[in-house]
Amino acid sequence: MTETKSQAELRVHAAEGDERENAQERIVELREQILAHLISKTGRDRSSASTRDWFLATALTVRDRIVERWIDSKQESFDQGQRRVYYLSLEFLIGRLLMDSLNNLGLTASVREALSGLDVDLEELREIEPDAALGNGGLGRLAACFMESMATLSVAAYGYGIRYDHGLFRQAIKDGWQHEYPEDWLAFGNPWEFPRPEIEYEIGFGGSVEAKADGRAAQIWKPNEIVEAVAYDTPVAGWRGASVNTLRLWRSRAPDPLRLDVFNAGDYVAAQADQVRAESISKVLYPSDSTPAGLELRLRQEYFFAAASLKDLIRRHLAQHGDITTLAEKNAIQLNDTHPAIAIAEMMRLLVDVYALEWDEAWRITQQTFSYTNHTLLPEALESWAVPLMERLLPRHMQIIYLINALHLDRLRSAGHHDWGLLSSVSLIDEHSGRRVRMGTLAFLGSHKVNGVSQLHTDLMKETVFRDLHSLYPDRIVNKTNGITFRRWLFEANPGLTRLISETIGPAFLDDPEALRKLEAVAADKEFQARAMSVKQKNKEALAKIITDRLLIKVDPDALFDVHVKRIHEYKRQLLNVLETIACYNDIRAHPTKDFVPRVKIFAGKAAASYHQAKLIIKMIHDVGRVINNDPSVRGLLKVVFLPNFCVSLAERIIPASDLSEQISTAGMEASGTGNMKFALNGALTIGTLDGANVELRERVGDENIFIFGLTAEEVQNHRAQGIDARATIAGSPVLKDVLDSLASGVFSHDDRDRYKQLVDILTYHDHFMVTADFDAYCEAQRLADIRWRDRKSWWRSSILNTARVGWFSSDRTIAEYAEDIWRVPVRTVSKS
Repeated sequence: MTETKSQAELRVHAAEGDERENAQERIVELREQILAHLISKTGRDRSSASTRDWFLATALTVRDRIVERWIDSKQESFDQGQRRVYYLSLEFLIGRLLMDSLNNLGLTASVREALSGLDVDLEELREIEPDAALGNGGLGRLAACFMESMATLSVAAYGYGIRYDHGLFRQAIKDGWQHEYPEDWLAFGNPWEFPRPEIEYEIGFGGSVEAKADGRAAQIWKPNEIVEAVAYDTPVAGWRGASVNTLRLWRSRAPDPLRLDVFNAGDYVAAQADQVRAESISKVLYPSDSTPAGLELRLRQEYFFAAASLKDLIRRHLAQHGDITTLAEKNAIQLNDTHPAIAIAEMMRLLVDVYALEWDEAWRITQQTFSYTNHTLLPEALESWAVPLMERLLPRHMQIIYLINALHLDRLRSAGHHDWGLLSSVSLIDEHSGRRVRMGTLAFLGSHKVNGVSQLHTDLMKETVFRDLHSLYPDRIVNKTNGITFRRWLFEANPGLTRLISETIGPAFLDDPEALRKLEAVAADKEFQARAMSVKQKNKEALAKIITDRLLIKVDPDALFDVHVKRIHEYKRQLLNVLETIACYNDIRAHPTKDFVPRVKIFAGKAAASYHQAKLIIKMIHDVGRVINNDPSVRGLLKVVFLPNFCVSLAERIIPASDLSEQISTAGMEASGTGNMKFALNGALTIGTLDGANVELRERVGDENIFIFGLTAEEVQNHRAQGIDARATIAGSPVLKDVLDSLASGVFSHDDRDRYKQLVDILTYHDHFMVTADFDAYCEAQRLADIRWRDRKSWWRSSILNTARVGWFSSDRTIAEYAEDIWRVPVRTVSKS
């Protein structure tokens, strides 16, 4: 019988009514669970609960929803015998998890309403959650994005890292200078993690090595120090709860936390010395390596987490499959940079010494299991360790590295390679710098695939840091351009824009980022542009309030927000931005009748604790800002602000409010960058060099929707080959000369007129990062941005096209490529709602 229109309407209304009823029941259930957790976990009721108590109760309620799927995901992986991926990274810049989890589980609106009925504001809970700053920048944030995408695509995966007591330091600014303080993210506990005290492994250091009597390559290592690695698990939920994977972080502890005999003898400090030494391994992310003790601690950290992770995954493999020889068939290990590269030698030690495999079979399994992601073209950033330190701390591993190297060089000589220069270049031991182990070479030789993180980076990697290795193993290096998770960097960070896009082109882009392409059809539409401008304006007003509240500096939300936020480093060239800022300041004062585009220059980022030059750049930003912001002749046309303690949650506020994205690293020095993708996704136009993923970003958004300037990577190399004395360049640029003269003479440092003299001398005589060479081109690109900003219709068309055309930069796409080309595991299509 055919259904009439009236019957169909009644059926739809009934379904909608059922859905509303179910939604209301879900809200009531969530409210009851939150109240139950509040009482049982905090020991308080509604009348006495603090905001932190409500956060804990809400987080535990959300965690309950994740755990069910987590258990199911692990069981599915086990039942299907899937090949597992293990992602080893010294950094996981996780950030806050409450909104991320709510967003991925589709619970944000329900939990918001449930809390509202309890007179609790979800936004207040969001702000009180500490940032898990277990990373330094892009590399750690990439690892976090990848974990989420692996769960979204149902790749059975574990992330392995260190549970640092103190992540990246908390940055405070005093009189313009950076000061570092411990970031105590665990002060109030971590509701997302599950301690696993029953999962612990003994990790050895030092000692001696004895040969076995059977004539095999196996040896007996007898460490003289033992540290225990204890597991803490955090579930990582994929989009729409597709699956839930595990981030397992290791905490170090001493086997005997207290020497009771020494304590009873009255030496209370010495009685705890072993505990302090052991726990220092997981105490701080990136301890300063400027001292021998700091270097040793860094190496101890790297081996500690790599060794614990390998023991754990081998235990899991044997429990399920029972045969160590099938390890490579069932497991893929990805090394995120060289920090975990010692895992190559540790795997060989385990297979040969513990599981009694022959050397050649062990090496085959190792190579087929491991792959390595390179993140740098800076030779000094490719880790190397002094041989004496390795021999003292990891004597068996040093033996293994020597043997890997000898067999590697023997094979090359047997194949007819006798050039001493080539053999020296590809040797695991660098004989030119006091004999050091090249960890990048170890990672390369021990892996079946080595990938760069943007097409330019990969191409340059073949020509520079791994040129000779690439000539010998031409099929090993592949490209996997980085991506970002749109769930955090659009849906969560910019809900206003997300709603607008959904109302305009439908919700398909929530599951398929490439569907953002449909926005191209409305890029020039006046009504849509006006709505997009309204969303951006609200985001800018929110950021302006943060600036006022934290810095007591008032900025105009109608001005162009020109944003440069990333780690402070000379190659990222915050200095170039500051010099151009001074040039703008000089221009405003010299031409009071000229029509200038009002700008707010927004900086944020941390300098490594021992990086003096980077800290000096932070001081310069503050000095320049103080002069400009307090000069009445500027009339508010230019403001300079530095937001301290840059972190994931602050980035989530800055990026959606940005108009212009600064991606101005020296060409050929940025491996990829992911900030460029986040800004473009949120509609900021990029001003940048042809470096890292900027090259692919330009290809996708179009030349007319990005401001590219400066030397190419090849031109930078040619300039350096000709010399980096910049006197002629400076003499040919009156604007630059005036800027440098004002810096050197103390115009911006009245309390210490010589503060920037040495820095100006470096730019003049040793401009390695091509700041002066790119200065005029950068200024010209900024003036083109001014022209575009005045043509608001053109600016907003470009802004919308940036959002529309960056779907390819999703980390889901990147992970799918890893899965197919490197890990050889299947991925599941993201389910549509």
